[in-house]
Amino acid sequence: MQAYFYYIIIFFIFLQITIEDSIVIQINGLNKSLFGGGHTVNILNGIDLVIPSGQFVAITGASGSGKTTLLSLIAGLDEPTEGNIKINGQDITKLNEDELAELRSQHFGFIFQNFNLIPTLTALENVALSAELNGTNESRKKSIELLNLAGLVNRNHHYPSQLSGGEQQRLALARAFINEPSIVLADEPTGNLDSQNSKRILDLMIDLHRNKKSTIALVTHEPDVAKKAERTIVMDDGKIIQDSMPTV
Repeated sequence: MQAYFYYIIIFFIFLQITIEDSIVIQINGLNKSLFGGGHTVNILNGIDLVIPSGQFVAITGASGSGKTTLLSLIAGLDEPTEGNIKINGQDITKLNEDELAELRSQHFGFIFQNFNLIPTLTALENVALSAELNGTNESRKKSIELLNLAGLVNRNHHYPSQLSGGEQQRLALARAFINEPSIVLADEPTGNLDSQNSKRILDLMIDLHRNKKSTIALVTHEPDVAKKAERTIVMDDGKIIQDSMPTV
């Protein structure tokens, strides 16, 4: 009988470890407020959120709903007023700036609405630099492979100014995935693109998500973009008002 209970305890310990390992982002009681002029503005109010490993999540809502602030807090680019954020089990609210920079380098990829490419570097150099700074082996080879996957095979030696908006965003996608991050954060990645290029970017993001197994949190105000995700979180007035889990 004692042996039976021993194995039961071991099983539940293993189950707990497995569950914790499958959680990439865990947020509890997250508040963000701004203070000034004798007034307090609440940006986020009591956010609780768990995002499992490998999930593609869209965070949507009207302008001012708090979705971009939430993304910035997950990335450690801003500090919450209250609450904690765990990335791969580590509470990032307790880390200093150097530790946060190391965390972002090792675990995150970023995609921005305005691309944020280095104008004096070619497409290949923009991607390869990110890999080299992170110490990725065979950075040039991997960069070329990703650029080919992004449909930029003939654009390797072009500068950002020589690329269309859609091509620049595909380049930004390649850069975001070059280090095979566990988490990719995308802030309105289709916001500056027409419908045709938006579809191409989303299709590429889905392909990379499936191939690289990264967890993706995508902020968008476009319902058609949000529909492409496995899960949609709707925010309003700093709160999560709807969370549609993926159907099995």
